[in-house]
Amino acid sequence: MTSLKELKKKLRREALGRRDALDPFWRAEAALEMAETARDSVAVEPGQIVSGFWPMRSEVDVRPLMFALREKGARLCLPAILDKTTIVFRELVRGAPMIDMGFGTVGPHEEAEVLDPQMMLVPLAAFDARGHRIGYGAGYYDRAIARLVDKGQKPRLIGIAFDCQEVVLVPDESHDVTIPEILTESGLRRFAPKL
Repeated sequence: MTSLKELKKKLRREALGRRDALDPFWRAEAALEMAETARDSVAVEPGQIVSGFWPMRSEVDVRPLMFALREKGARLCLPAILDKTTIVFRELVRGAPMIDMGFGTVGPHEEAEVLDPQMMLVPLAAFDARGHRIGYGAGYYDRAIARLVDKGQKPRLIGIAFDCQEVVLVPDESHDVTIPEILTESGLRRFAPKL
């Protein structure tokens, strides 16, 4: 019998394999289209804190999307890995130093201000039509979102993926965070909240 962990690992591996197989030039064009969709469909208040992420491997390059949100007045931040279980979000300021965060990604230097995102662009490996996601397995985002909720905050969560990362069903566990919106090259999809 397959455990939930093994099933998630299999679904993650298959979805990432499909994503890795996408043509890099097509991925770049899709990222630009997703930025246009966000500019037209994602409301941002001036000064609203939005966390993005520096793309690694074949992830959607959200830098054009973050730029589009900055143009609408967003204040941007990126995750910074503190240890094996914790990320914080440091302000991304044009021209400020960036440092290696491991996993082939970079983030703002430790002198950058730590911010609590009001909107989070959430990377993922796989998702289903209910808004359940499979991350990369370390649980960084689940814990970071839980910390914000414990502080009385409820950030708007938007998963970022390509359509090919959708799976029929993500097995969910009690600690998993549902993502109410997913942005793919097909547009912004909203999912009904859990009852």
